[in-house]
Amino acid sequence: MSAALPLANSLHRATLDALRRQAPFAAMHENEVLWLVQRLSVAYFSRDATLLAPADTAPDSLFIIKQGTVSGDTADGQTVLQLATGEMFPLGALLAGRGAANRYVAATDTFCYLLPAADFHTLLETSTEFNDFCTRRIASLLEESQRAVQAEYALALDDDGRFARPLASLVRRAPLATLATTPLAEALGAMEAARIGSVVVTDEAGQPIGILTLKDILGRVTLAGVPLATPISAVMTPQPATLGADAPVADALVLMAREGIHHIPLVRDGRLVGVISEKDVFALRRLSVEGITAAIARTDDPARLPALATDIGDLAHSLLAQGMDAENLTAIISSLNDRLTERLIALESEHDDALVGLNWCWLALGSEGRMEQTLATDQDNALIFAAADDGQREALLAFALRVNRRLDACGFPLCRGDIMASNPKWCLSLVDWQQQFTQWIDHGSPDALLHASIFFDFRPLTGDAALALELRAWLNRAAQRNPRFLHQMAGNALRNRPPLGLVRDFVLSEDDAHPHTIDLKLNGAMPFVDAARIFALAAGSPQTNTAKRLREAARALNIPDTELADWNRAFHFLQLLRLRHQHGQQRAGQTPDNHLNPDTLNPLDRRILKEALRQARKVQARLAMDYHL
Repeated sequence: MSAALPLANSLHRATLDALRRQAPFAAMHENEVLWLVQRLSVAYFSRDATLLAPADTAPDSLFIIKQGTVSGDTADGQTVLQLATGEMFPLGALLAGRGAANRYVAATDTFCYLLPAADFHTLLETSTEFNDFCTRRIASLLEESQRAVQAEYALALDDDGRFARPLASLVRRAPLATLATTPLAEALGAMEAARIGSVVVTDEAGQPIGILTLKDILGRVTLAGVPLATPISAVMTPQPATLGADAPVADALVLMAREGIHHIPLVRDGRLVGVISEKDVFALRRLSVEGITAAIARTDDPARLPALATDIGDLAHSLLAQGMDAENLTAIISSLNDRLTERLIALESEHDDALVGLNWCWLALGSEGRMEQTLATDQDNALIFAAADDGQREALLAFALRVNRRLDACGFPLCRGDIMASNPKWCLSLVDWQQQFTQWIDHGSPDALLHASIFFDFRPLTGDAALALELRAWLNRAAQRNPRFLHQMAGNALRNRPPLGLVRDFVLSEDDAHPHTIDLKLNGAMPFVDAARIFALAAGSPQTNTAKRLREAARALNIPDTELADWNRAFHFLQLLRLRHQHGQQRAGQTPDNHLNPDTLNPLDRRILKEALRQARKVQARLAMDYHL
């Protein structure tokens, strides 16, 4: 390494201009960046030279890469990160006042700017943008990327952050509430006087215990001929779904889509404080969730459902363009696809006399089972039943085939691996599923591990959910009793390494079908999905959603909240990148996939992609540590 050289004044402007093309300097005030530039020195490191070694004392400088590539290696020589132009290190050590944990080595001939540690801490105190980036690195990058996405779609947004605003901000009047003993006549009169479509039933403490809406009244009161002197408790929907008054609007969209409801009581400290309806939410923007859910519910011809599946995709595009985050957006897509599939199954089964008396449940698998569907998804489903003779099982298979074909017509292609309920291998009794799972757990062969990664994400969709819940409880007990199997699953998961390069940013596919690309699903999102599945099985968690699995695992494994937050932000950025990529392909008339050429990304998103893949490595490092791999 050469000696550090002070920057000549003539270079200040060029250095400032170069830095301001990178985060976080692009968002900082120019005088703050100039103050920084005036305190920088520059150093050269030849290839394979050590820039910073592990130590017991805090580093004396912040490194900002001017040109070249730097790798971060653990004590045993494993490369855990690669840094490129514009990136800084070692932030964690400087912030915590500790020695660097990794060895930083020049992977190519490299030039770095050096900022003395004292000046680094001064800049933290004086620059809000610099502080925010250093302490919330991936979160800060993601927020900047989200702003760029909204600008890219060039929507005339009348209310930035509409999905993050608290639900309480939508409440325009006090909620109409009554006690369970109130006669229907009195409750209906109050609804008419207030000109609103719902009344919440509360207990003496003001906690919601039921709800009655205008849509309920037609079927439960008018057509049923219920006397108006009847207490409202006899016809209300008990235990209504509620949300906290400070929950974001996005939560209401997800809940309405998942439950097929139109009114949500809001609570604070358990007490009713308001009610919001779909109209309140959709008044923020002309969304079609209400129309889609209502149209699905009233459809009596399965041939009409493909058009509604198209509407779901159009809505997803709209929400994506308006800034909806990936966690909520994939949950809404999955919830609406659930509603469509449930309706399709109901229409195919209601006139099938061969199914009368059979106790069965339709299982969602894969991304649908995890509530993580994007714009490009095929079918992964199965059937579980309590007991059936050969003739009844044939009837179930015939029914499943009709459903699979209808779903194909709705834009959910038949699974190329034939993992569908119409396959006799995946239409089994509860006992047979237990035997099948036992075989996979006991054998641990490559095929068994592959099937486990698909089928162990099962979720009941429609039918007798108790069958699926019993199977889930049995599976958790069986997996916990067999640590060897979990060890094999962990080893299998670690074979899929995030595609980070030693010299170049990424290791790209050389496949003729998708050259120079990264598979954002297989090599990006799946490391998180696989690790979360193993954590959940080890903890006996019933969760199937990746983010929820990671949150539960963090509590069980004492993972710091900041680390968990970075994992989930990284996973959801990869999901968002998949959605944006697929959206662009669909707009161009192409079949959506997950193969992204990173050269098509802007510098900011390319940088976040690298950071997200580093977080995937960290999740895998935790998995390797837990299972001694």
